[in-house]
This record gives sequence, C-alpha cells and structure tokens, in this order.
Amino acid sequence: MTSSFYPPLRTLMGPGPSDVSPRVLSALARPTIGHLDPLFVDLMDQIKTLLQYAFQTDNELTLPVSAPGSAGMEACFVNLVTPGDTVIVCQNGVFGGRMKENVERCGATAVMVEDNWGEPVGIDKVAAAFDRHPEAKLLAFVHAETSTGVRSDVAALCALAASHGALSIVDAVTSLGGIELLVDAWGADAVYSGTQKCLSCIPGISPVTFSPRAVELIRNRKHKVQSWFLDMQLIMGYWGGSAKRAYHHTAPVNDLYALHEALLMLQEEGLEAAQQRHRRNHEGLVAGLEAMGLAMAVAPEYRLPQLNSVLIPEGVDDAAVRNALLREYDLEIGAGLGALAGKTWRIGLMGFASNERNVLYCLGALDAILARAGAAINSGKAVPAAREVFDRQAGAASA
Repeated sequence: MTSSFYPPLRTLMGPGPSDVSPRVLSALARPTIGHLDPLFVDLMDQIKTLLQYAFQTDNELTLPVSAPGSAGMEACFVNLVTPGDTVIVCQNGVFGGRMKENVERCGATAVMVEDNWGEPVGIDKVAAAFDRHPEAKLLAFVHAETSTGVRSDVAALCALAASHGALSIVDAVTSLGGIELLVDAWGADAVYSGTQKCLSCIPGISPVTFSPRAVELIRNRKHKVQSWFLDMQLIMGYWGGSAKRAYHHTAPVNDLYALHEALLMLQEEGLEAAQQRHRRNHEGLVAGLEAMGLAMAVAPEYRLPQLNSVLIPEGVDDAAVRNALLREYDLEIGAGLGALAGKTWRIGLMGFASNERNVLYCLGALDAILARAGAAINSGKAVPAAREVFDRQAGAASA
C-alpha cells in the first residue's frame, strides 16, 4: 500500500539542488492565496525588486518564470531568436550544447565557438566568429558552466557583442548569488538563472531579466514567439508594474513564497558578503582536497567557488564512492557530465550549503571512503588543512 513520502535529511553538495534553509521551507507551508489576490500582487512586486537586487539591474522586465532554469533558458531564446537569424553560441561544457539546441529549434543558425571542457570561453575565438559572421544578431554563452566548474568573462563577452551590434544571452544558473554578476554594469541583455543553486531555494523557478534593448527587440518581433507560455509580451501583462494584472497562468504561489524568503535572506546577508562566504569555504575545501592528494580539474583563476570540479584518482570507482557517501553519510556530491563523466566529481558549496561544517563533513567522509577503498591518498590530512585555512581566515577577519 502506498503511504506518505518522508525523505531522509541529506546534505546536498552536488551541482544542485542545494540545501534549503529552514526559513525557506517554512515559507512553503504558509496559507495559499489566489494568484491574482491583491496581497499576492504586492508580493510579486517585492520579488521583482529583490530579483533586481540579486541581478544588480534596473531592468523593468525582471521576473521569475514559473518553471526550472531550462525554461528560463528557453524563454530567452524563443523571445529573442527568430527564423533565419544567426546566433554565435559558445560551448565549453554541457550547457552550451543546450543553447545550440534552442537556437536550432527557433529556426536559426548556430555558429559554434568551442573551447576545451575545463577552460573558459575564448574571447579571441568569439571575436573571430563575429568577424566571419557580421550578420550575427546574438551571442550566447554560459557564465558559470555547471558541468565543469569554470567561470567565463561576462563583461568582456557582452562588450564584444555590443561592439558588433549584437545582443547577449547569459546563462547565470549557477552564478546568481554565488559570484559577482553585474547585469547592468556589464551590459548583459538577457540573463536567466535557477532557484536551486546559490539562492538556496527549492527547484522549479527560473529568474530572468531582459535589458531595454532586448525588450525593444521582443516588442518589434515580426514572428510570433513559438512558445505561448514563455511569450514575454503576454507574461508582461501579469508581471507588469501596474496594480491591474492580466491573467496569464496560475503562478506557483507557495513556491514564490519560498523564493521571496530566499531572496530576502540574500538581501539581509548582502551580495558581497554572500560571495565572500562562498570564496572562503571554497578555499577551505580546496586546501583539504589538495592535502589529501586530490587535484582540482580547473585552473585557480577560472574556478567557481560554488562548484568545485575534482579529478578522480586513478583506479577509483566513481559511482561506488558517490553511492557510499550517500548511503553511509547521507551526503550527495555530483558526477562528471559529458566528456568528464567518470573523470571528475563535482562538489557544490552553494548558498545555504556553503558553510564550514559542510566542508569539514565532506572532507572527512571522502577521506574515510577513499582510504577504505585503498586509494593512494594522504589519509587524515584533509580536515586539519581545511581547519587551518578557516582559522587563518577567522584571524584575519578579527584583526
């Protein structure tokens, strides 16, 4: 007989979802009201303002799409890409490939700029692609590539697109709330993210923001947006600034309570403080992993502090280690994707999960399981190395 589902309490240190704060989970349980209730409309306005803070933008068209980050991605492409367009797409991991798929489904041509997995998008390669394709209307790239743990230079890429009269589409699913993201200052035109990463909210909502240039392009489209649900001209009527809202869809009311609480927590902590916290915990984790004898897969200058890609030691069974962590420690870390499958682990330090306790817990658990498996590691070195970093950071902060 089927019964109620009660999941175990896991520590989520994979590529997402991340741990959710009790404050956010509590917000989910508040009474449901109507999606056109005046009180809910007020909440929508607050969410919009909080998202503008998170994105560091004054864009009027800033809102949470009622679906996961993949829908946020699709919303950007279907609203800005029309049949026959040329779009330059950068791929240095899995998610650039998904951008290509979106471009082609819109009836446009994707000009691919490819870089090795584990390396950032090559600015010179993108410049050369624009020289070869002056007709390109858009440049699409990933800020924080979740499959590799690599950060690319948003400011330089957006400036390059603008200098060629093109708009930019930026995947910020893993970067929002974890590392610097300055939408207005960097001139990004369409940016999408997800709630389940550094915002520490539940999965299922995708914050997006569109610049005035992008909104102008959307308003002047000559082809209907191929997705009715993601058509921003329709959604504007529901998420617009006036008190009177046009019904478009039934918003996930309780999920938006949760998002509001998560964004409020980010505002209370402060963007810069949140970014510093992610950096501090990343430094402790890396020190522990390297003391153990493991190597990072990404060069220091391009690493994401919230998504750490670690090379799997030779002879170690990837799945066996991850399964043991889950079974014995209720600890989830991520497997490598695509070209890095079986070669890397992805250890997330995102949002609420980015704390010293999780770093030390993960290092201790990984040390125990690898030592038991006979891996060639320096057992017993990881946790003290991380503690030393945290103690040094604490000393510097109090000086």
